[in-house]
Amino acid sequence: MNIAITSGYVVPVDGDPIDGGTVLIQDGKIVAVGRDVDIPDGVQVVDAQGGWVLPGFVEAHGHLGVHEEADGWAGQDTNEMTDPNGARLRALDAINPGDLGFADALSGGVTTAVIKPGSGNPIGGQTVAVKCWGRTVEEMLVREPVSVKSALGENPKRVYGDQKKLPSTRQGVAAVIRDAFRKAQDYQARRDHAAAEGKPFDRDSTLEILGRVLDGELPWCQHTHRADDIVTALRLADEFGYRVIINHGTEGHLIADVLAERQIPVIIGPLFTSRSKVELRNRSLRNPGILARAGVELAITTDHPVVPPASPRRRGFAPVRTDHEAPRDPGPSNRRPAGPAPW
Repeated sequence: MNIAITSGYVVPVDGDPIDGGTVLIQDGKIVAVGRDVDIPDGVQVVDAQGGWVLPGFVEAHGHLGVHEEADGWAGQDTNEMTDPNGARLRALDAINPGDLGFADALSGGVTTAVIKPGSGNPIGGQTVAVKCWGRTVEEMLVREPVSVKSALGENPKRVYGDQKKLPSTRQGVAAVIRDAFRKAQDYQARRDHAAAEGKPFDRDSTLEILGRVLDGELPWCQHTHRADDIVTALRLADEFGYRVIINHGTEGHLIADVLAERQIPVIIGPLFTSRSKVELRNRSLRNPGILARAGVELAITTDHPVVPPASPRRRGFAPVRTDHEAPRDPGPSNRRPAGPAPW
């Protein structure tokens, strides 16, 4: 694919927007971006006519392909709610490339998504980054695993409390995670000792993946909403020394200074939802802006299927616009995002 998109308002990943810019794509990859780009002979030219030209969006937290559209029970593979420690589980193994959600994502400009297990388990499993098109997961694959998904708060304690099993409280959820990492530490010590002695060693796929978190190879994606649960996530990360990324972070704005000082990234959202449970009572469209102004590294998620991924341009841009730079007036004839919301 060789295409040149010309005369656009180009918003690159890095740097300032380029009015009247060109994006040159050769062999399916972007090779040049700028105002004065030489276009080789034989390249198809698409005149953007002043419209916005944006990089593909990355959905940082979603369930495309594992929570399938319109398939009900048959397409619901998000949570393996039979084992509180699902570290050995891989979202990769459950993705259906034919899920209608992928087409919806592409229609909204989402070209890449990090697919995660759900939040029914204290430890949900391994995440995977994929492109939103392809016949097989292998064709779609960008990286696997990306991180390990974990959950604090209402979801895991409700799932296992209903089964009259551990964990049924926030104490229990934290204990399951803490016990799992202690077992992983012991496992690593036994494995290293066996290797030094030249002895055979029985591998454990659950403890192996947790060991990769302990070694800093994989970040820990922590589903959490309430501020006290976010602090529990930080406490556990301190105890075991792993990298944590807060997912959802609904009350993160209440401790924005703490998150900024510790340089803890937050994937916030979904934002366009009702307050469907207690830990969402402080959900507000103001929260991403508060976190951004505090200096927190931030991404916005639709958390498909909670919010459909078809229109992230409108769902994502408005809440994080700040007053640092006045929005460019799109004029009546140009197809550009709306100006900043009043918050």
